[in-house]
Amino acid sequence: MTSLPASSPDQYRVSVIIPHFNMPDALARCLASVQAQVLEGAVEIIVVDNGSRQMPTEVVAAHPGVILLSEPTPGPGPARNAGVAVAHAPVLAFIDADCWAGDGWLKAAVEAVEAGGTRAVVGGDVRIDFVDPKRLTAVEAYEAVFAYRQRMYIEKQGFSGTGNLAMHHSVHETVGPFAGIGIAEDRDWGQRASAAGYRPAYVPAMRIYHPARTDIASLTVKWRRHVAHDWAEHRAVGRPLWRWLLKAALMPASIIIDGGRLLSSERLTGVANKINGLAVLAQIRLLRCAEMLRVIGATGEDAATHWHGGAA
Repeated sequence: MTSLPASSPDQYRVSVIIPHFNMPDALARCLASVQAQVLEGAVEIIVVDNGSRQMPTEVVAAHPGVILLSEPTPGPGPARNAGVAVAHAPVLAFIDADCWAGDGWLKAAVEAVEAGGTRAVVGGDVRIDFVDPKRLTAVEAYEAVFAYRQRMYIEKQGFSGTGNLAMHHSVHETVGPFAGIGIAEDRDWGQRASAAGYRPAYVPAMRIYHPARTDIASLTVKWRRHVAHDWAEHRAVGRPLWRWLLKAALMPASIIIDGGRLLSSERLTGVANKINGLAVLAQIRLLRCAEMLRVIGATGEDAATHWHGGAA
């Protein structure tokens, strides 16, 4: 990393906060990618372990200067809050331990926040990290198009995924902490920020790479968690049941609409990849329809029930 050493804590230009849970090898790659970033100024890197079977002490020790903390409260939101609590820099940048930063990620994030001043919140592009770019799995083909649609989240829904998020430190102080695993903490925090006047901006040069889920089972866990989040929010704001049922009924029809988007997407090439992606799209939309109907009568569970079976 092209970085000037900080002679005192208040000289850091940016604090990078990385929540971690049971993925030491991925964390090692993430740290290497962050430390490879080119940025003028001092960079503070904070890893917050979230109750792993074993603290990633050796991994962090191999990256001099990185701070390691522990946050036992389950969920990446509380882990991020713990990192923010000790961060010294005016700019906060967040990346998840199972991701790696593309060239120019940190520079783009920091410059965007600094340009926006004390009210700045920005999110960047998230691409799938293919195991073999020449031969995608069916899940990779699907997620290349439909996972981590950051531009849509930011510009239409008012939030950025917290795995690729940056802001001025004072924004977090004003908006408040990230929530726990019972709700969609990225959407919750982002929409609270937007409601307070801190609208996020999309920065495409701020790109990271995230692995796809390994199989349909892990993708199923993800969507069960998201449906649970959405159902909890639906009830919390008092929306009528008919709206939920209508949304569930439209899920099968969305296969046709979004199938067209998949076929025309620049993120996916090759006939076989497109066919495999379409197959997973159909399976997931039908699953979401069934799950939306199931949760209406479910008791004794919430989104946390489906957390540790799949990545965020």
